[in-house]
Amino acid sequence: MKRFVLIIASVYGSLSVVLGAMGAHALKSVLSVDKLQSFETGVRYMIIHALVLLIVGFVFDYQTRLQKSMGWSFIVGTFLFSISIFFLSLADTLGMSLGFLGPITPLGGLLMITGWILLLFNVLKMDNTELKT
Repeated sequence: MKRFVLIIASVYGSLSVVLGAMGAHALKSVLSVDKLQSFETGVRYMIIHALVLLIVGFVFDYQTRLQKSMGWSFIVGTFLFSISIFFLSLADTLGMSLGFLGPITPLGGLLMITGWILLLFNVLKMDNTELKT
């Protein structure tokens, strides 16, 4: 799982740079200011959580259920949150009705919050020798 977390961190990091550039250049003339701001929010949360996954990927060994749950919460939460925002921002431009994605965004946010809380629990379970390494 450790390798998987680091792979996803790399994918999210690169994807956020590509999508950020796309938003800053290609989509700037296509999307309204509100839609572009939403798109940028998805990018911002994706890059932040790519960095979080990178850090927790190196810190934890993912041998416990608590650590695995934290990793999955960050991975799935970031995917649901950011991807739903990207598609909702582009719905009008794509000529698609994607309103069904609306409830997905807060679900992704809830999973990201869960990941942060599980990170806290994981850190509280660490002993001093683990914190020194």
